[in-house]
Amino acid sequence: MFDRYEGGEQAVLVHVNFSSENDREDLEELGLLVSSAGVSTLAVCTTTRHSPDAKYYVGSGKAQEIADTVQAEGADIVIFNHALSPSQERNLEALFKCRVLDRTGLILDIFAQRARTHEGKLQVELAQLRHISTRLIRGWTHLERQKGGIGLRGPGETQLETDRRLLRARINHILGRLAKVSKQREQGRRSRKKAEVPTVSLVGYTNAGKSTLFNALTEADVYAADQLFATLDPTLRKIDIDDVGETILADTVGFIRHLPHDLVAAFKATLTETREADLQLHVIDVADPRKSDNIFQVNEVLTEIEADDIPQLLVFNKIDLIEDAQPHIERDDEGKPISVWLTAQKEQGLDLLLQAISELLGLAMWDTQLVLPPSEGKLRAELYQLNGVNEEHIDEQGQFVLQVRISKIDQAKLNKQLGYNIEKWQVSH
Repeated sequence: MFDRYEGGEQAVLVHVNFSSENDREDLEELGLLVSSAGVSTLAVCTTTRHSPDAKYYVGSGKAQEIADTVQAEGADIVIFNHALSPSQERNLEALFKCRVLDRTGLILDIFAQRARTHEGKLQVELAQLRHISTRLIRGWTHLERQKGGIGLRGPGETQLETDRRLLRARINHILGRLAKVSKQREQGRRSRKKAEVPTVSLVGYTNAGKSTLFNALTEADVYAADQLFATLDPTLRKIDIDDVGETILADTVGFIRHLPHDLVAAFKATLTETREADLQLHVIDVADPRKSDNIFQVNEVLTEIEADDIPQLLVFNKIDLIEDAQPHIERDDEGKPISVWLTAQKEQGLDLLLQAISELLGLAMWDTQLVLPPSEGKLRAELYQLNGVNEEHIDEQGQFVLQVRISKIDQAKLNKQLGYNIEKWQVSH
């Protein structure tokens, strides 16, 4: 009936305040989403209800008021800050005489604009197709009737059924391609685990500054902007952590309240990087007045993707936006780091973050003395390669006596490489 929504249009926004906390959305966040999609806002219509209206979501009186606003402002589209049912969407479009988009459709469109990699585009298309499949409307009705007589029989399959079948075929095709991508990612993860390379995953509410922090730590050039969902595709980079060694840092998609289930399902492969990490850096915009709620929303999504049992370090970012805040590490009663305060954009406090990561990943260091016979030259060379030899001398028997300090991760890696336990050369005290 109407052209599909595209960025650059002019919109009327609709926001409903519900008494139930579970149904409540954030009007300011809708403005950020609309801005991120490249849409201009002409007017904002708000109302209060106990529950959604079955036909128009907002009630017939308010719906007519919005229709008048659309007419007066000359809007191209009406965007609801809520999830609409297919029938509500159709009823509203018939009344407004323009395209209606709900919160899920808006987020999907932003994702479609942001996807860069092959995998990201496939995941977005999958989410869009699943969303569209519930919103197919009957067309070609003049062909649907089965009549008797020559030349009067309609097709055996209606247009609606054809559309559904084509959608199902496309969804199955994308799922097959995503399964291949997922298998490749799984092979990469297995290789990293085999080499005992730890993974640190950045998680957090969208626009908390994850990509800026990622770029600051890795000197990468990942797209970072003051907008929602600037990053979609997972990006992995190697960094070197003191007392731990080579570590993989993963930047992933930002979370948002009531993240549509179609998106969570489609991005399972991407979010696996978060689920398989050894440590999560939960990045928080400390200047955001809704930060407590944002933390709760992120933890809800982590629970949904079964990643809520992974050790987590809170990273309070953008401290330059609040008064008298200085970079520092907060610790628990046992002295273990629980949060780091920093400013990623100004690169203040990054050294403290690396220190906290080092402590959490390399809590157990192997600090010992080894006595190696001359035949163990390969092990000695490997220890020097790891910068793990603090002191060395040769004893009267011509053996190498080394004072060694390496991480438990490197210790396990050496044992795998050499095929035996290097602890047998350890001096017993």
